[in-house]
Amino acid sequence: QVQLVESGGGSLQAGGSLRLSCAASGRISSISDMGWYRQAPGKQRELVATITRGSNTNYADSVKGRFTISRDNGKSTVNLQMNDLKPEDTAVYYCHANRPGWRDAWGQGTQVTVSS
Repeated sequence: QVQLVESGGGSLQAGGSLRLSCAASGRISSISDMGWYRQAPGKQRELVATITRGSNTNYADSVKGRFTISRDNGKSTVNLQMNDLKPEDTAVYYCHANRPGWRDAWGQGTQVTVSS
């Protein structure tokens, strides 16, 4: 089993910045890629950013240039630095861990609310 715990969500005005963190525990050796997804009210969950063990990254077009994902394999953490936030970034953000051969792990979610 792998447990993921997110922190760092909150409410702020457009143009501001937030940093989300996710700490993994348990069978962390089973984790390959990690990432962040988000789900806005009435919408499907969507990918925000992913990062491999080797720190190769992938971003949704909507966040490129504003968000940065990083990973500390030694501490089993993944972070999401979000700059120039927009109202359309409002969502519940979920940490995800891909575990080849095992069930993927998801965090409980953290709310990010951006007002105009």
